[in-house]
Amino acid sequence: MGCSSLLLASVVSSLSGLVFGYELGIISGALLQLKAEFRLSCVQQEVLVSSLLIGALLASTIGGCLIDRHGRRNSILLSNVLILTGNLAPLISSYSALVVGRITVGFAMCISSMSCCIFVSEMVTPDRRGFLVTLYEAGITVGILAAYSINYILSDTRGGWKLMFGLVVVPTLIQLASVWFLPSSTEESLSHNYCQAERDLISTTETQEVDDSKVISSNKKVWYNSMYLFQRKDNMRTRIVIGLGLVLFQQFTGQPNILFYASTIFHSVGFQSNASAVLASMGLGLIKVVATLTSMVFLDKVGRRPLLISGCFIMALCLITIGILSGHSPMNAKRACTSEDFSINITDLPNLTADNHSGFDTPLDESHRFFNNNTQDDNLVWIILICMMALVSAYAVGFGPMTWLLLSEIFPAGVRGRAFAFTNSFNWAANLLVTFTFLNVVGEIGLSGVFILYGVAAVVAGIFFYFMLPETKGKTLEEIDKEFILNSFYHNEECCISWRNTSPQYHRVHYHVSTSG
Repeated sequence: MGCSSLLLASVVSSLSGLVFGYELGIISGALLQLKAEFRLSCVQQEVLVSSLLIGALLASTIGGCLIDRHGRRNSILLSNVLILTGNLAPLISSYSALVVGRITVGFAMCISSMSCCIFVSEMVTPDRRGFLVTLYEAGITVGILAAYSINYILSDTRGGWKLMFGLVVVPTLIQLASVWFLPSSTEESLSHNYCQAERDLISTTETQEVDDSKVISSNKKVWYNSMYLFQRKDNMRTRIVIGLGLVLFQQFTGQPNILFYASTIFHSVGFQSNASAVLASMGLGLIKVVATLTSMVFLDKVGRRPLLISGCFIMALCLITIGILSGHSPMNAKRACTSEDFSINITDLPNLTADNHSGFDTPLDESHRFFNNNTQDDNLVWIILICMMALVSAYAVGFGPMTWLLLSEIFPAGVRGRAFAFTNSFNWAANLLVTFTFLNVVGEIGLSGVFILYGVAAVVAGIFFYFMLPETKGKTLEEIDKEFILNSFYHNEECCISWRNTSPQYHRVHYHVSTSG
């Protein structure tokens, strides 16, 4: 691909991430006004927040076939149209329309995220793949920060929630216009290259013309059979296990709740006012952007494994520390969510109306008071704030970019869309589970117990990736696929870890590799 096409694809991917992040974060501020305007109950608010995740979960179940059959570029175009359609819902001013609109946007976001990551990964050389694919994650972090900022700016604007939702139309239209100039033959070129690599791997002594036709026919059968994902052939089961590990541990370490409930958590552990809690959340968003950009610089130099594994253990240390220090927070002593007093809400933003204030709210004229007057408590809050910043940074260096990058690398070309979608369905299902149950779980075991539980999950994740995750730095997608087929990976330059496989298929493929020249 030419430099202009590669640059354009990178812009499209970054814009997709920006829209993704913005849609995730904007509901926090919009829900504050929606709650007052539509008199939403606690359950209705949870449904509205979760509707985005429901749409994404639906897309992940069918999006893979869409991407594999109709192409990456067409899938991105479809997602742009759906995002524009879904964000027309605020014009109707109906709760039901808002829920349907958010489901539509979630569906589109999921399709766009998978298509963009796969599209870029297939276009670039190995030495630049990590940097360019993680532009998507960088876009997400910028989008979240932008959403937090817009939430703060429009929090006291009457009907501001409509403008909050409507602003996303601008980057979506820019992306839609850019996609039209992307090459539409990427998939065909990829398929040709992949078939050639497979022909070199399993070539026989028959004539090249006959052999090529047989292999192409065989590959088509494998590529369009979804059961191939669960077979031992080509080490697909191991690839699926790694993919599921990436998405499930990403969610079960609590990142969705750190995103959605950041202001609530800060308020609970000692920040005196809503304003200070929201500003602290915006600070986390800024830290997340900086850490993600730093990760992009070192990703192709240091490698995937070191950054992901070290990120997991740093997250574990921070989560357990926060859990221990937050043992006396109000969230440990009060039921998190009831229809009468929705006091702990992702909408803990300033300028609440008189009818919607909570037990934790402090008047805005005291917004300069960030902490309690007790010096010892202030020190604890500062430690928690530093741990939260370190936690977000570790995630932005590890799980944030690595999940999407590795999912776009480890699967064969012909089923990459479906395999990505299959693992992504677990990602969104786990996201929905963790987000929807957070308030109830806090009510049962307290905020301290929740953070310690997340910390244990991060430790298990680090151990899992140490033993299971191969290093893909500096390798073409075809080389990664061949090494999975042969069950051998160099995890680093000094240590070679070989996976043994005694299946007849392994010996057959290994034989042809050793005798092909």
